[in-house]
Amino acid sequence: MIEISVNGLVKSFEIGKNILDGLTFQIETGERVGLLGRNGAGKSTLFKILTGELEPDEGEVVVAKGSRVGLISQIPVYPEGYTVEDVLNTAFARHRRLSEEMESLAAAMAAGDASAATLRRYGELEAKFEGIGGYDTKTAVDKVANGLSIPAEMRSQLFDSLSGGEKTRVNLGRLILEDTDILLLDEPTNHLDLHATEWLEDYVRRFKGTVVAISHDRYFLDRTISRVIEISGGKADFYPGNYTFYAIEKERRYQEQLKQYEKEQAKIRQLQGAADKLHLWAFMGNDKLHKRAFSMERRIERIRQTEKPTKARAINQRFGEKEFFGDEVLAVKGLEKSFGDRKLFHGVELFVEGGERIALLGDNGTGKSTLLKILMNEEDADAGKIRFGPTVRIAYLPQIIHFDNPHRNLVDTMLYAKRGLTTQAARDRLGAFNFRGEDVFKPVSVLSGGEQSRLRLCMLMDEEINLLILDEPTNHLDIDSREWIEEAVEAYEGTLLFVSHDRYFINRFATRVWDLENGVITDYPVPFARYREIKERQLALQQPKQEKLPEVPKPKAALRGSRTQQSARKQMTICERDMEKLEAAIKALEAELAANACNYEAYSELYAKKEQLDAQLLELMEKWEALAEEAGE
Repeated sequence: MIEISVNGLVKSFEIGKNILDGLTFQIETGERVGLLGRNGAGKSTLFKILTGELEPDEGEVVVAKGSRVGLISQIPVYPEGYTVEDVLNTAFARHRRLSEEMESLAAAMAAGDASAATLRRYGELEAKFEGIGGYDTKTAVDKVANGLSIPAEMRSQLFDSLSGGEKTRVNLGRLILEDTDILLLDEPTNHLDLHATEWLEDYVRRFKGTVVAISHDRYFLDRTISRVIEISGGKADFYPGNYTFYAIEKERRYQEQLKQYEKEQAKIRQLQGAADKLHLWAFMGNDKLHKRAFSMERRIERIRQTEKPTKARAINQRFGEKEFFGDEVLAVKGLEKSFGDRKLFHGVELFVEGGERIALLGDNGTGKSTLLKILMNEEDADAGKIRFGPTVRIAYLPQIIHFDNPHRNLVDTMLYAKRGLTTQAARDRLGAFNFRGEDVFKPVSVLSGGEQSRLRLCMLMDEEINLLILDEPTNHLDIDSREWIEEAVEAYEGTLLFVSHDRYFINRFATRVWDLENGVITDYPVPFARYREIKERQLALQQPKQEKLPEVPKPKAALRGSRTQQSARKQMTICERDMEKLEAAIKALEAELAANACNYEAYSELYAKKEQLDAQLLELMEKWEALAEEAGE
C-alpha cells in the first residue's frame, strides 16, 4: 500500500530558482527511507509540505487516508508554565478524548441509562482505550524519558528554561509517545548523546509504521533505513539500500556516467574535426562538401545526451603543522569543577603524549565541553593544575562558533584574522571550503551553523599547530562537509583531542578514549571499537544475577538420574566455584584499573591480565552450559 505519494512537486522562495523542481516519488507502508542531499537541497521544505505547514507552488502530495503524521524538526510553542512532563503528556490528547467520553457514558449509566447503545459504545471505547495503552501512559513516558536521557529532575523543569538540545530531545520523546503511523525525523541525532542515539535506533527498527529520516549520521542511517531518496537539483534519485549501499552505488553511477560522457565527447570531437575539415575543403572550391559537413553537425546534436556528472570537490587545504619537541603535550592533576551543588568532575588525572588521538566521550551534560573550555582558559577550574608542553601550539574549534564582528563579510573576516593574507589568497582558501562566487561577500551573521563551522575551520587551517581541539566538529554539517573535515584531520599528524557523538568520526580517528561518567574520567588506551566491547562486557557483568527459584521436590529416581548426569552435576558444582573465584579476581582487577587510570604502563599490564581472566570466565560459562545439558537441566 502506498503511504506517501509526491507528484511533480515545485517550490521556490526566489523568483527563477526552484528549490524543488518536479519532485516525484512514492513510499510504501512500513518502509524505512533516508532522505539525503546537501544542506539547502530542500529536504526540510519537503517535510513541511508533507505536514501541511507549507503549500507547494505546483504538484500534489497525498498521504494515505487515516494515517497520522508526526514531525520532529522545529520546536513548537507551548503555553507559558508548561513543564517537561506537561509537554510529554501532550502526546496523549487522543487518550484524553476517549477517557472524557468514557467518563461521560459512565456518569449516564450511573444515572440509570442502561440502553444497549450506551453499553455497546462504552465497551468499544474501553477496548480502544486499553488497546492504545490508555491505562499505562506513565510507564510509556518513563520508558521514553529514560531512553532519551531525560532525567526525573529535568521532567519537573519549565520547558522554556531548557537548552535547544534539551528541547529537541523532549520533543522527540513527545513524538514517539504520540504513536503516529508515519515518523518524519529531521536530524534527530544532532543533540543526542551516544546512549540516546542508540536507543532511538533500536526504537526505529522496532517501529511498525513508516519512517522517513533526514540525517547526516552515517551509522544511524546504516542501522535504520533500507532505501535512500536523494534530492539533487530539485529532483529525486533512488537507491534501494542503506547508506553504505548508497555511497558505493552513487560512486559507481558517477563513474559510469563519466565514462559515457567522455566517450560521447570523444566522438563529438572526432565528428566536429571531420566537419571542420569538410567546411574548409568546401571553401577551397568543392561546395558539395558543405552538405556532408552539415549532416555531421546534425549528427553531433543528436549525440549530445549525457550531462557531465559532478561531485563535491575534495578539500585541498591542510592544517599548518608546527614541529613538536618533547613527549609531554598536556598534564592534568587533581582537576575539579562544580556548578553550585552539581559536581561535574573531580580528581581528574590525565597525561597526553605527542601524536595521540583522544576522544572525550560521555552523556550530554556530564561536562565534556566544560573540560575543553577549562583547557582553553575560557572557564576556571575549582581545583587542580593544567600544564602544557613548552612548544605546544593549540587550535580550538568550539561547539558554538563566535565571531568578533559577525557583520563583516567572509573575505574581510579572513583578512582581519590573518594579517598579511591577500584578498586573492583569502578567496582561494574560501573556495577550497566551498565558499565561491558572491557567497564570499555575505555577512557572517547570515551563515547557517554548519557554514559557520566550515568558515572557522577554514581560518584554523592556516595556523601552525601541534594540538587540535575539536568540540562536536561535525554537528549540523551535511555528509560532504563532514568528509571534508575528516580528510583534513586524516592528513594532520599532530595531537588530537575531540568531543563527538558522530560514531563514524570517533571510530575513524580515536586511538584512545576518555570516558566521563559520574564525575570521573576513566582512561581507555584503546580504539573506539575495543572501548565499546569493554563497556558492553562491563555492563553484562554488572547485571544483577537472577535469584534461584526454590527447587521443586523430585522423585528420588529422577534426582539420581544416570551416572553420566550425576558426573555432569558434580562438574557443574566445580565450575560454579571456579567462576565465583574468577569473578572476584576480575572485580579486584577493575578496582586496580580505576586506581591506575593515569599510569599507562600499569594500566596496560592490568588490562591484559583482566582480558585473560575474562576469556577464562567465558570458557567456564560455555563449559557449564554444556554440562547443564548433559545433566538434563
